[in-house]
Amino acid sequence: MKLKNTLGIVVGAVVAASALPVMAQSAGSVEVEAFADRYFTDSYRDMSDGTLVGGGIGYFLTDDVLLNVNLGTYKNLEDDATGEDIDGRLMAVEAVYHFGQSNIRPYISGGFGHQELDQVGTSQRDRTTMAMAGVGIKNYLSENFFVKAGVDALYGIDSKNTEWSAGVGLGLNFGGAAAPVAQAAPAPAPAPAPAPQPEPEMQSVRVELDVKFDFDRDSIRPEYRNDIQSLAEFMKTYPSVTTTVEGHTDSVGSDSYNQNLSERRANSVREALISEGVDSSRVSSVGYGEARPIADNETDDGRAMNRRVEAEVEAEVEVR
Repeated sequence: MKLKNTLGIVVGAVVAASALPVMAQSAGSVEVEAFADRYFTDSYRDMSDGTLVGGGIGYFLTDDVLLNVNLGTYKNLEDDATGEDIDGRLMAVEAVYHFGQSNIRPYISGGFGHQELDQVGTSQRDRTTMAMAGVGIKNYLSENFFVKAGVDALYGIDSKNTEWSAGVGLGLNFGGAAAPVAQAAPAPAPAPAPAPQPEPEMQSVRVELDVKFDFDRDSIRPEYRNDIQSLAEFMKTYPSVTTTVEGHTDSVGSDSYNQNLSERRANSVREALISEGVDSSRVSSVGYGEARPIADNETDDGRAMNRRVEAEVEAEVEVR
């Protein structure tokens, strides 16, 4: 089947592309893209398959939901009877939901499109309103650049026929909210001079981590990545320190569910510290469920403060 072969080629190209473990897309960011799709027509149209090329622009309403508008022009469409070229265009508005928090993000989409195609031998155009649904995958190759592959089903509301398109695209993501400045880790004390030195004065230095989570989620929001990196750098600077990552939830849900959710949140932050180069034996995790609130669970703001993971480390450093 032509559609299956085409989709296999374009998805394989995206997954095989070299990728870095970086996420730039977040609520408030903008994406622009260019695309080329193979358009598979229904037999009722009496015309050959063609290509749809164009571009689009989208806005991330949340870290996962993108509202997108695109416009494409049809190429290589021919009337089966006369062989004449058929010109046309498709304008679409769709919502796209992205899965996961890595640089490779599968997605599903849905929306509506307005298609116009020339009618051979007349000055009229065939106008069709289409309901659209699609699936695909994006690969963010860097902080701002991505490639994508996907397939869409197009149901003609007027004609009651279903057509398909499959293809690839590339684009840019920019303009997301800037990440907060992380707490800087103290620099290691300089090595003592060869000459005899008095007994050094020591001072205790503490670094604390407070990561907030979305409701019923255990994925780390992008704005806390720098804070986690700073804690990891501190622990690598002082290799004798250890820490326990503590997970918490608000009071919504059962005790057993919240206990499991708090453990998953704590483990997410533990794995993030390990991925930054901290030895796993120096980081433990524990979940307390909803048992240790720091704010009133009767308010939205209070519950948001209670959905958290906390950790702290302390080291003795020489005072100069």
